[in-house]
Amino acid sequence: QHEIRDAYTLQGPVYEEWARFVWGIVTEGELGISFVNRRPVSELILSAAPVTASLIVGGAILWMLLAIPLGILSGLRPRSLLDRAGMVFVLIGVSTHPVWLGLMFRYLFSARLGWAPPAGYCDLIDPQGSCGGPRPWFSHLILPWFTFALLFAALYVRMIRASVMETVQEDYVRTAYAKGASRSLVIRRHILRNAMLPVVAMLSVDMSVAIAGPVGSVVFVERVFGLPGIGSLALESLPRRDAPVILGVVVSVMIVVLVLNLIADLVYSVIDPRIHRTGQAHDPEERRVTGPEPTPVAESA
Repeated sequence: QHEIRDAYTLQGPVYEEWARFVWGIVTEGELGISFVNRRPVSELILSAAPVTASLIVGGAILWMLLAIPLGILSGLRPRSLLDRAGMVFVLIGVSTHPVWLGLMFRYLFSARLGWAPPAGYCDLIDPQGSCGGPRPWFSHLILPWFTFALLFAALYVRMIRASVMETVQEDYVRTAYAKGASRSLVIRRHILRNAMLPVVAMLSVDMSVAIAGPVGSVVFVERVFGLPGIGSLALESLPRRDAPVILGVVVSVMIVVLVLNLIADLVYSVIDPRIHRTGQAHDPEERRVTGPEPTPVAESA
């Protein structure tokens, strides 16, 4: 016990050390000092956060660009050739491990074709030597983006497909067609808008799961491509028993998860007019409407 206290420089009981740690975060925004390199933990996390943020945001944009068109087309044309090809893509994406996928991308597109660098990271704003600027930054992240995106795009294709197929059968969609609305208008204003509701809720959860914990997809992708992000920082700190860094990473990830869920709730309330700030519908008539907007059938009822 004394050796542990000496190794971690503990001066009092555990609860006092924890209270001192939390108080430092609240009052000064400090996460402590690393045991290994004696640098502030907040400085280490701030230097690694842009790398992880670039990977997650770019990968999320890419997987939505892949999943939304493919999911909508598969839902509008079930059991077609495109739908069957999309389901094959879903099965491959769900069963593929990010390490294997990243290594295959490195071998094919970097070692064999030479289209992208195999590993490393270049800063977008602050160039370090010859590695810096938008173009090197993009070229070093294109393979990690695709690796990260394909893992989630498969799940979103399946979810969007099921949501579109369910929404097409709703009464307000049939009413819109009966009133003479064009197919593109019905898809844009009714089908797509309702099909995206579960996507918003799922997006925040998946982005949180991707970054949280040592088994998150971000950790694997960063290790395969040598990205100096938060996941790599946490893995390097574990065998060194660098407790302040590990605690700082956990606290930072917790804050990011809370912020992402808050943003998802705000966006959800914007795209779904049935949700009011008080958690109730705007009026009693809207509670009986299945779509985002009251239809003539619901109003006449």
